Amino acid sequence: MPSSSSAIASPNDLEAFFMPFTPNRAFKARPRLLSRAKDMHYYTPEGRGVLDATAGLWCANAGHNRDPIVEAIQNQAAEMDFAPPFQYGHPKAFAVAARIAALAPGDLDHVFLCNSGSEAGDSALKIALAYHATTGNATRTRLIGRERGYHGVGFGGISVGGMSPNRKMFGSLLPGVDHLPHTYNREKQAFSKGEPEWGAERADALENLVALHDASTIAAVIVEPMAGSTGAIPAPVGYLKRLREICDKYGILLIFDEVITGFGRLGYAFAAERYGVVPDMITFAKGVTSGAVPMGGVLVRKHIYDAFVKSDAPVIDLFHGYTYSAHPLACAASLATLDLYREEGLFERVRAIEPVWADAFHSLRSKPGVLDIRTVGLVGAIDFASREDGVGRRAYEGMERLFHDEGMLVRTAGDTFAVSPPLIVSESQMGEIVEKIGRTLDAIF
Repeated sequence: MPSSSSAIASPNDLEAFFMPFTPNRAFKARPRLLSRAKDMHYYTPEGRGVLDATAGLWCANAGHNRDPIVEAIQNQAAEMDFAPPFQYGHPKAFAVAARIAALAPGDLDHVFLCNSGSEAGDSALKIALAYHATTGNATRTRLIGRERGYHGVGFGGISVGGMSPNRKMFGSLLPGVDHLPHTYNREKQAFSKGEPEWGAERADALENLVALHDASTIAAVIVEPMAGSTGAIPAPVGYLKRLREICDKYGILLIFDEVITGFGRLGYAFAAERYGVVPDMITFAKGVTSGAVPMGGVLVRKHIYDAFVKSDAPVIDLFHGYTYSAHPLACAASLATLDLYREEGLFERVRAIEPVWADAFHSLRSKPGVLDIRTVGLVGAIDFASREDGVGRRAYEGMERLFHDEGMLVRTAGDTFAVSPPLIVSESQMGEIVEKIGRTLDAIF
């Protein structure tokens, strides 16, 4: 008889699990199962290695099952499994908040902890609304996102998000939400390395929304420095600085969603540093623990924190939080992860290898069906022509081929491959990623 562990690794019945963001029947007809991981690779239940070109889900930035992170989680589980975050605290919660704040630019000195990027997005929006109410500007309730943006799957996040498949099934969502235009123009930006030169003027659309709604009604603008889930679209040169200027002009809070770009993906602890912009809040998750334990959070500037925390009276400052905020295992994992980033110089490493990565990835330009290639930091995206039977079907075929035939993971968005390997990727593994994508493009066209 098989052992219980092998039965779990190779389950006989896949039906019970209602899989997220997955075509369930198609997956269960030909599963792509992963049973263990180490460094740059996953392994199937049969023991076949699979090169991780996606850092899990944009999150395993330090690589998989790194010994210091594993040890920190094990030790914490043996010492204390849980501590209530309301009215009580534990030392690692304060230590990890201080470490994250020290990495952030400007006076982003305070950290609200939660469990995911989706919770971080909704938390930031609630903090923005509560901040304006607390400071006597209760008419500022309107929230502004951006077309093609992704800010998680809470009702706040999908309301300000701009990806129609994520929105259309869920009713009218939050009222009082508007959207900036997205920043992508293939005709003017195709095959860019780094930030495209065209597109900063797209930020001026915020002036039009101010004219339409009046600044006195607008609470916050939330954008990703690189729109990740829609296919890795970098911000144009000067775009984020222009948004900051307009927000300052009208007293609007500016939120950067750095759930994907945080913790080294673009060569810095936060993309805000790369672009020389200090937003009012930064949301983060994923790389903060290298994906080992769920954790997310919101960095807030000092004046926002001070607006809430202004009394010595035993009165709750913000009526918001989660049972598992600052979970001890997550805090232990994060502290060990931050140590790895520092000791191995992984953020700096991304800056050093970015040109090598860009040249390698752009070598796919000559492959059949390729419409555009984008690279920034340690991210690459390649758009290719759709099949006549529907958008996304060619990419799905390619993803299956890459897993089953080439032994590699990629992300798909429509007919786009998005690649974001762990920050420990070697130059030879970069070449392997490009070669496998190239062979797959040859096969699906």
